[in-house]
Amino acid sequence: MSCMLKRKICVVTGSRADYGLLYWLMKDIQADPLFELQLVVTGMHLSPEFGMTIDTIDKDGFEVAQRVETLLSSDSAIGVTKSVGLGVISFADVFDRLRPDLVLVLGDRFEIFAAAQAALFAKLPIAHIGGGDVTEGAYDEAMRHSISKMSHLHFVTNTAAANRLKHMGEDPKYVFNVGSPGLDHLHRSTLPDRATLEKELGFNFRKLNFLITFHPVTLDMMSSAKQFDSLLQALEQYDPDVGLIFTLPNADTEGRDLIRLVEKFVADRGNACAYPSLGQRRYLGTMAVADIVIGNSSSGLYEAPSLQTPTVNIGLRQHGRIKATSVFDCAPEKESISVAISQALSFEHQTVENPYQIGDCAELIVKELNGISDFSSLTMKRFFDINEL
Repeated sequence: MSCMLKRKICVVTGSRADYGLLYWLMKDIQADPLFELQLVVTGMHLSPEFGMTIDTIDKDGFEVAQRVETLLSSDSAIGVTKSVGLGVISFADVFDRLRPDLVLVLGDRFEIFAAAQAALFAKLPIAHIGGGDVTEGAYDEAMRHSISKMSHLHFVTNTAAANRLKHMGEDPKYVFNVGSPGLDHLHRSTLPDRATLEKELGFNFRKLNFLITFHPVTLDMMSSAKQFDSLLQALEQYDPDVGLIFTLPNADTEGRDLIRLVEKFVADRGNACAYPSLGQRRYLGTMAVADIVIGNSSSGLYEAPSLQTPTVNIGLRQHGRIKATSVFDCAPEKESISVAISQALSFEHQTVENPYQIGDCAELIVKELNGISDFSSLTMKRFFDINEL
């Protein structure tokens, strides 16, 4: 009897954020007898400046099939644009060597955009996680929709996103609402408790604790640095009994400016600390301990509601996303941020409905992948007119 060849699924990860979301899905692909996981690591994972998080990937037991250097030592618009070009060139060679049956990507970052372009021209079917969402304050929005149009399988986080993809002409048969993959950690992992976190982070939590992540707002007319400075002014009002835990921003335009502001702010404050990367378990554990989450990260919308931690969502970066009632929007101004922080503290840890919680996301995705006998049949797409559905 001849052995059936495993189908090769190439997963691309470029940052601590998408790796944390992909973790359990990759574990399930790795364990599936019908699949072979090909892991390609790129972007911030390979940069000491952003925590050299490929070391975490190695420790987690994943074999890296290929490293792809794309990140230039520049976060200007020119630097990011050149990084995309370098990524397309590099991924063209990688896909030619690995010859995957399916390329699986998540989200909307520029290195993922580059990988999708290379896969498209190589006539490789693409599965995309997180398409159909709206984030009007960043150019991630355009990259996300572009990746969706280059993709053939769509694993979305909510019903509204699924409907948008159908309006964009994607085949409804291949649009699957599976919820947010980051939520799998909450029922598959044991999160570290307060004492463990204090030991591992070298930080003593206070009576009140704020978890803060602020990423560049790439399309806003107000600079990211000015918006972030307003947040720091709002935080200065709190006494040393409030713990401030910062995670550093992504390598987007203006990212390094924000890193310098964080490092300067925490340098002379014993109640404040900053980390390039906490890792998903420690990040979610800190989120569970924190009284509120502050910033403009999608994690404040996706994961925080399931941990019953209220979120202060600043500015336009996440504008357009569905939000739980525990999310408090505010303008990137000191007074508005201060009001939202007070509202979030008053809300406390109420149980709310998380619109992104469907079930075991990784299990649902692997089930759908197993249900498709021939990935190569997906590459010839037609536009499904919404009026014909």
